[in-house]
Amino acid sequence: MKKTYFNWSTGKDSALALYKMMQDKKYNVDLLVTTVNTDYKRVSMHGLRIDLLVAQTKAIGIPLKKIEFPANVSMESYSKTMKIAMDSLVDKKYTNAVFGDIFLEDLKKYRDTKLKEVGIKGVYPLWKKDTKAILKEFLALGFKAITVCVNAKLLGEEFVGRIIDEQFIKDLPENVDVCGENGEFHTFVFDGPIFKNPIDFKIGEKTLRSYEVKDDDGDTCNTSNDDNKNYDTSFWYCDLLLK
Repeated sequence: MKKTYFNWSTGKDSALALYKMMQDKKYNVDLLVTTVNTDYKRVSMHGLRIDLLVAQTKAIGIPLKKIEFPANVSMESYSKTMKIAMDSLVDKKYTNAVFGDIFLEDLKKYRDTKLKEVGIKGVYPLWKKDTKAILKEFLALGFKAITVCVNAKLLGEEFVGRIIDEQFIKDLPENVDVCGENGEFHTFVFDGPIFKNPIDFKIGEKTLRSYEVKDDDGDTCNTSNDDNKNYDTSFWYCDLLLK
């Protein structure tokens, strides 16, 4: 079996990809790796509290490795920290890294380039699968998830803090991918076939947060310009609290 670590996001695509890896006898997934924001003590992008991440991985029963970043990190610093982390995983004889990506070609290319630099091979169990079929399988298997972050440019406050179910799917605008693969929304999985027990949590405050886009010199960009208009700078977050 190939010694494998899993890049764990806490969300539904990660959960389904991990489920599939657990069925594949060619791989031994014995480590979950998650990037976290040390300033806010939350999972990067998803905004999830670290204690919920820890509770989630304990319920899964696979050890967790956190890669820590400050709230404001340059691409150079990010790459350096990730390289150190990957080198340490190579030293521990890991040969494969799993991701829950579905169809973002540029992201996969970036990941594979960085992995190749250290001699690790990327594994993508959900790659190029139909996103509607993915979500249908996710729900059919008994997984349960709630949205914790949505892109305010595409989805309103009513979409954050919602359970992923058939009604959620029906309510999504046509321009939003059903799995949120373009970053439209992020989720927290709290139950399913990979869990020994469900995660007991309660819903906290909903907050709209906006961010500035900065150039390589640290100056704020004008997001009304054509070169910057595709940046997503405003997100609704739903805080979850461990009971």
